[in-house]
Order: sequence, then structure tokens, then C-alpha cells
Amino acid sequence: MMTAIETPVSSDVAATLEPFADSYQELLGGLAYIDLLVRWAVARARAHGLDPDDEFRGLYISEDQIDSLLGYELGSLWPNPNGQLAGMEGWPAILAQSRQQWQRRIDAGYQAGTPHLFSSLIRTFQLSPDEVDILLITLAPEIDPRYERLFAYLQDDVTRKRPSVDLVLNLLTDSFVAKLEKRRLLTDDSRLISSQLLARFSENTGKEPSLLGQYLRPAARVVEHLLSQPGLDEQLVDCARLTFPSEPVAWLPKDMVEKLTLAITSIPIEGPLPLFAFEGGYGVGKLAAAEHLAQTLDQPLIVARLEALANSDVGLIEGLRLVLRDGRLLNALVYLTQWNSVLEDNSPPFEILDLLLAYPGVIAVGGEGVWQPEGQSRTRRILRVSFATGDYEHRLQIWQRCLDDSNLGLDHNGLPLAQLANQFLFSPGQIEDVVATAQDLALWRREPLSARDFFSASRAHSNQKLNTLATKITPRYRWEDIVLPKDTLAQLREMVNTVRQRPVVYGQWGFDRKVALGKGLSALFAGESGTGKTMAADIMAGELGQDLYKIDLSMLVSKYIGETEKNLNRVFGEAETSNAILFFDEADAIFGKRSEVKDSHDRYANIEISYLLQRMETYDGVVILASNLRGNLDEAFTRRLHFIVEFPFPEAADREIIWQVNFPPETPLAKEVDFRLLARRFRITGGNIRNIIMAAAFLAAEKSEPVNMVHLLHATRREYQKIGRLIDDELFILGD
Repeated sequence: MMTAIETPVSSDVAATLEPFADSYQELLGGLAYIDLLVRWAVARARAHGLDPDDEFRGLYISEDQIDSLLGYELGSLWPNPNGQLAGMEGWPAILAQSRQQWQRRIDAGYQAGTPHLFSSLIRTFQLSPDEVDILLITLAPEIDPRYERLFAYLQDDVTRKRPSVDLVLNLLTDSFVAKLEKRRLLTDDSRLISSQLLARFSENTGKEPSLLGQYLRPAARVVEHLLSQPGLDEQLVDCARLTFPSEPVAWLPKDMVEKLTLAITSIPIEGPLPLFAFEGGYGVGKLAAAEHLAQTLDQPLIVARLEALANSDVGLIEGLRLVLRDGRLLNALVYLTQWNSVLEDNSPPFEILDLLLAYPGVIAVGGEGVWQPEGQSRTRRILRVSFATGDYEHRLQIWQRCLDDSNLGLDHNGLPLAQLANQFLFSPGQIEDVVATAQDLALWRREPLSARDFFSASRAHSNQKLNTLATKITPRYRWEDIVLPKDTLAQLREMVNTVRQRPVVYGQWGFDRKVALGKGLSALFAGESGTGKTMAADIMAGELGQDLYKIDLSMLVSKYIGETEKNLNRVFGEAETSNAILFFDEADAIFGKRSEVKDSHDRYANIEISYLLQRMETYDGVVILASNLRGNLDEAFTRRLHFIVEFPFPEAADREIIWQVNFPPETPLAKEVDFRLLARRFRITGGNIRNIIMAAAFLAAEKSEPVNMVHLLHATRREYQKIGRLIDDELFILGD
């Protein structure tokens, strides 16, 4: 027998029209309307012959169970004894009144300025009444599991516990024509599906079911959000994070803060919000700018990494849809990093930019370079904000602030902050990283933080990609290790002082406004091989606390047109973020005198030289060129150098000192060793002398003897043979 269901009494819709007290009451109010809708559907199903006494139906929910379930209050565990209803008259009117009452209470909340989560979702996503009802229907089994059994009953299958598209449309309308028209509400490009509020799915039946045969469920994050549990979709766990900025942003210059604030506070209420295009390298303040915007708007901040999204299981487009959906749910400012990873020919794909421009809130993208949208009409403004590393004064302030904020208890006067700020062109974010790394280094040594830790950490955080293009030399020599004429040593010290005093000359004394290019330091070290050019560069790097990279120019020069310039560009491009001293060996390979143009090869050779001159002038670091013969260099090139240092062939007195200083104190040395004799007898460079001493040391170690003259003379003979010198046997006989 078919059991009748009573029509709900009209007093149920005569409730007050005050706003809902909270988001839970608002949601339950909407589900109360859905509960009536389901009751009406059950009544219609019974009226149209859904016979529970059919012996062929197999497993199903019995009539007694259905009546019992319908007697439950929303979300309760026990049936309502007054829930057994007898008639069906007045259902449409009661449903309309219940829906209208819920909507009017939502509107009252808006008028009172206290909208709750579900009503905010409706307005944010601009959902129509039908779309709201669809969302509520799919939410019902998430809130109260009894609806799983009710939906199974209505779909005549105990395994179909989620509402299908067909069931949802049947709940919305009795008209077949209207049902066909409402299918568009659940297609792929519909608002509910494309915005990731709902998901369509099907059981693994081996074939794709029709649209009506697919099931619907709300996104898990949407459910949690409506239950007052803010967060991001679990599929974004490795690609995005949600923050609630509250602390003042420390790293942004004052003028930048003022411009950002004005950009969002001066927009008309009904006007479209801007899309911010942040441009700059790592740590320059792009994230800080996004945090400042979020604080100014009193909104949470979602930071998503686009390259990580592209490499994730969810994919770039679907992942971006999830980010933007969660941004709408949370009324958040969205900041997308790694923007360059999505650009195609310096322009974002249409699909991506369209998604961003459709986002109703403030959105920002962060990349390293300038980009342009092409072929797209838009009403939303794109505000470009360029971030620079900052000048010396700004870097010094960041260093001081980082040390203060880290509570290290350090005396700034005991640390070379001025030298660090001058020599390492770090962004604020990089300086923060350096301070943390310096603390790690000191902790490992179990010693207090020292200047050495900060210089080591600074070198570690400089761009290490230059290792693939040049040979890194770890500085190990000091001024006392090199033997040069006094004037040559004075020139080298002047070079070091020039680097150290750049903040004073260019900053405090105003020369920065007078000099457009050439603010770095370029020098030529001219002299024969082994006269100390590389050692001098090593000492300078050690004094300045910077890395030294040795580049063999002969390896960069290519016979193919344009390849030499590409190789040089790679070197200087990586060096700009390496804070390193560049030491170009074998400079004669490219810096010879520019020839008269007689053919295309001459013309391109001159282009290579001009290109190198240009890159040297725009490089802010130290560039040292090493050449065996100064006369081989072009005069136009030498005019662009700040220093030209001659490394003369050492005379006997200098050679004697070189012999002495190259023996470590620990080396056992025979008393008869005569450095003056060796210096007078053998006219060789410091590099040759070092080779001889090393070879003699191995000979002595093999015989377990102190280094003596026999070992030194034998090693000298071998060095003469190696460099192709004529050997006079008398030179290698002991005695004066």
C-alpha cells in the first residue's frame, strides 16, 4: 500500500524575517527548504507508482524506513512524532513560501551588513536561484547522511546515494521542457562546474554515461568552508598556501607603500579592481607588496606557485581554477608567483588571462621580466610594479633590520655591514636568507657568530650557476704571500679601496648622478705567465670576501658568428647575481688590436670586442683581464679600464723573497739551502719557483729527508725541461 505524506502546515513559513544568527543557521535554513523539496519528491514518486511492494525490486529501502526518515528533524538522530503527514495539498505554495522566507532572511542579513558564509558564496559567484537550489541539494547528504538513503529511494537503487543530474533536475521542475532548458546549469562550462563548486562523476561502468546519468557532489573544500573551516583545497597542498597577514611590512620603501595603497583605495566602488604585475628578481619585495595589499584590504592572502601547479597532478588550468575558487570563497587577495613559467612569446595564454581577469577581487602576478597581453580586449587595468634590488643605503638598512629582528644580540659596530651591503648586491629576501645561513654555520662550529660566517653565507647565497661557465677559485693567499714591487702592490690595494669606498663616492658624494655606466671596477693585469696575476686576484677576492671565478677567454671565442657574444652574455648574466670577481685569463684571445675591416670575419671580430666592452661597462662588479703582453690590447679598450697593473719579471732580490715565502713553516729544510744562490742562478718567475719547491718537497718526502739543495736543483732541472729552457749543466752543480 502506498502511504500518503501530509502537506507541511503553513505555520512553518510564518517565522520571523530577522537575519540568521550565524552561518550554521543560514545553511540549515536552506537545507530545511531542501528537506521539504525531498518530501514533495517522495510524495510525487509514490503518487506516480513507485511501488514498494514490487517483489522484483530486490534490495531497497522499505516504506516504514522512508516514513521514519521523513519523521526526523534536520540533522537529528530520532524521528519527529508529528512528521507523519496525511495529504499533499498545498505543496507548491508551501515550497515557494519556504524558499522565499529563507531568501528574505538572507537579504535581511545583507541589509544589516552581516552576511554569512552561504549568502556570501551566492553573491560572490553570482548564483541564480536554481543554481543555489542545486548546490543545496548536493550539500544535503554531506550534512545529514539520511539523505543518501532518501536519494537512493528516489532513484530506485540502494547503491545510488548521491543525487544524479537527472534527479536534481526532477527536483527543480515538473516540466520536461524546463528540465531540458536547465541542463545547461550542469554542463562543463556552467558556473557551478567551471567554478569548481560542484563536481560531476560517474561510477566505473566501463562506459561514459550520459549527462543525466552522472552524479553530483560538492567540492570538499566548499563543504568545509560552509562549515566555518577556512582553508585551501587539499589538491593545492604542495602548490599554494593561505596566510592572514597582520604584521607591518618591513622591507618595502615608503614610496612603494604609498603607491600600492593609493592604487587600491582610489578605485571607484563599482569600478573593476586592478591586476598587479609585479616585476623583479627573488627577494626584492614582491611578496611583501602582496602582503601589504592584503593588510590594507583586510583580506587573507593566497600565494600560489604556477610552475608547481603545472607539475602537479591537478594540472595548471584546473589548479588555477581551484585557487581562484578558494580565493572567492575566502574573499582573498590572490598572488601568483612563477609567472614567467606560463608566458608564451612574452604573453600569457588567453585561457589563463581570461580566468584572472574574471576574478572579482584583487589579484597579482609575480615574475622576473616585463610581459604584455596581446590580442585580448579587457576593461580591467594591469598595473605594472617594478622592484629593484635597492641601492647601498637600502641594503645597509635591511642588514641592520635583519640583525635586529633576529634577536642575535650582536653589536653592529663589530660586523662589517657596510662591506657586506656594498659588495653583495642582495635583495631584502636574500639578506634574510644569508642571516639565517650565517646562524647555521656558527651553530655547527659551536662558536659565536662572526664576520666570517656572514661572508661565507653571502658567498653561498650568490648565484652558483657561474660554476658551469668558469672555474671557481677559493681565496687562500694574503698580502704577505705575494712578492711585487711597491708601486704594483700599492695599485692592488688602491683597487680594493676603490671597491670598498663606492658607497661614499657614488652615494654620499653624489657621483652616482654623474656616472651612467662603468660603476664597477675593471682592470688589466699585464705580465708574463707566473708573475703573480692570478695570485693578486686571489688576494683581492679574499680581502673583499667575494668569490673569484677564472674564465678562459680562449674557450669562449667561437668561429661561428654570434656564438662568442652568446657565451660572453651567459657569463656576465650569471655573474650579475653572483657578486663575484671575474678574472678573464688569456685576454689576448679576443682583445687584440681591432683590425681594419677587410672582410666579414674582421667585421664580426670587431663586433665581439665592442660587445665585451659594453658588457664590462654595465657590470657593477669587479672584472680583471690578464694578458701576457699589454701592447696587444686595443687603445680604445684600455681607455675604458680603471686600472692597468704591470706585473714585471722578478729580479734576483724579489726571487729570493719568493723562494723564502713559498716554504711553509712546517716544512723541514736543510741548513745548506741557499735561497740567494737559487735566486741569482735561476732567472724564473714566481710560478716556476712554486712548482720547483713542490717537486723538491715530494723528492725529500720520498727519501724521508729534509728538503736540501740536491732536491731543489733536481726539481729546477725538471722545470727547465718542462718550459723548454736550454739546460746549462754548470747551473745545476752545487757550489757558487
